[in-house]
Amino acid sequence: MASNVAVIVGSLRRESLNRKMAKALLELAPASLKLGMIEIAALSHYNEDDDQPGQVPQAWADFRGRIKGCDAVIFVTPEYNRSVPGVLKNAIDVGSRPYGQSAWAGKPAAVVSVSPGAIGGFGANHHLRQSLVFLDMPALQQPEMYIGNAAQLFDASGKLTHESTRAFLRKLLDTFAAWIEKTG
Repeated sequence: MASNVAVIVGSLRRESLNRKMAKALLELAPASLKLGMIEIAALSHYNEDDDQPGQVPQAWADFRGRIKGCDAVIFVTPEYNRSVPGVLKNAIDVGSRPYGQSAWAGKPAAVVSVSPGAIGGFGANHHLRQSLVFLDMPALQQPEMYIGNAAQLFDASGKLTHESTRAFLRKLLDTFAAWIEKTG
């Protein structure tokens, strides 16, 4: 049976390099993984005042339910100021609350950072991993996925054309499938 894997993109732009990379992951997924994107744009800023029984915003409840229904998570993120974008951090906060009821707990995770720059979002990748430790999400260590110079990897229609990057993503997905079996 295939593992149900949430793919969360830390960029809201429809044509972001990270969204394109996430779509490539969906295309390349082996039969052992059922990948599906979970959108974060509709999540309002987390405010504990709104996280009361009977008052929880529907978008939060839906998001938490979708994460809880997954076996694992792949985060695909750009780097903003050596960290993850605020929208991704907000999604993590929404999913981790209320305290003691985290939707993330125990789910194996992988991090893919994508950047038009040379270092491939190294800072965001490692900053996100710090949060994953607290969230009790065993993070795949290898292969490390810092994808730099990403603007040159896609054709005009947004399809990943760089074959060595496609091979790298396949390696990640195969390794992640084994990681889910080991830790999930």
